[in-house]
Amino acid sequence: MPDTARSRIPDIARAAGVSTATVDRVLHGRANVRVQTAERVMRAAAALDYLPAEQALAAPAPLHLTFLLPAGSNKYLQMLGETVAYGAEHLAPAPVRCRVQQVEGFDPQALAQQLLRHGRRSDGIAFMALDHPLVREAVRELAESGVPVVTLISDLSSSRRCAYVGLDNRAAGRTAALLIGRFLGKRSAQVALIAGSRSYRAHEEREAGFLSLIDEMFPSLEVVGLREGHDDAAMNQRQTRALLEQYPRLAGIYNIGGASDGVGRALQQAGRGEQVVFIGHGLTPDTRALLIDGTMDAVITQGPQTLIGNALRVFCNVKAGRDAFAGIDPLRLSLVLRENLP
Repeated sequence: MPDTARSRIPDIARAAGVSTATVDRVLHGRANVRVQTAERVMRAAAALDYLPAEQALAAPAPLHLTFLLPAGSNKYLQMLGETVAYGAEHLAPAPVRCRVQQVEGFDPQALAQQLLRHGRRSDGIAFMALDHPLVREAVRELAESGVPVVTLISDLSSSRRCAYVGLDNRAAGRTAALLIGRFLGKRSAQVALIAGSRSYRAHEEREAGFLSLIDEMFPSLEVVGLREGHDDAAMNQRQTRALLEQYPRLAGIYNIGGASDGVGRALQQAGRGEQVVFIGHGLTPDTRALLIDGTMDAVITQGPQTLIGNALRVFCNVKAGRDAFAGIDPLRLSLVLRENLP
């Protein structure tokens, strides 16, 4: 572009209804601009003879992305799936087309097969990883065929994935332990954990973080073990009921995974909803209701829009040859209590 054209950037900004900084980002192909906004800027640039019309209006081919999410009753994951379509339209910095496919969440062989099946027809694939050799091998095959893979919420150790988008899960577990310890004070008590599955690295890391902080700061609390509920509300309800019967001194529960509504129902049915400190993950209509009625004390969450938006930006960065996390802020843990419900 000629230097004399620089003075016309404010004209483009006015015509497109955006800031001059946004115009600069669009014209130089930088991230963090909505697709519709970028198209508006390019049309304005063409109308003002700042760019040749054919260059300004040429639409890049959209990226075809697949999100593989576990099937089941986990309300947070259902919300995540619903957010994908919104994210493709409003959060991606380049044209994308997204589809969501449900997969068996706790079967590594089925997950590996679905990764390869959907990966062959996609420009990128995002999924919640089971930490298993079959899954790592499927990710390796996709990477070698040029299909970038992003892990969501739960990462995959020693793999060829291009990026992990999610919380620091060890920090999340330590946060839960600190909350339970502070709520219970210095008294001697028993606390328990319920996970979806230790096959999820996220759940394993949350457990490790929880146990380490309890050991460091709250020696009077006895952790009575971890049970798996496969993020299923009915199974979580049964596991919680069994814990309450087996451990009469149980005073705290940390639900590492999803389906906290099952835990909440068991506490309510036992008349222990306001006696047991209950911490869980994922702000959903169910956990919101549990916070409001006092059954749940705190929810550790990551915003679905931020999670999906970051994943989409990673794919666009990789496609453009940029660093995967260029222009992307780290995902931060949010702590929600009844008094600060959004």
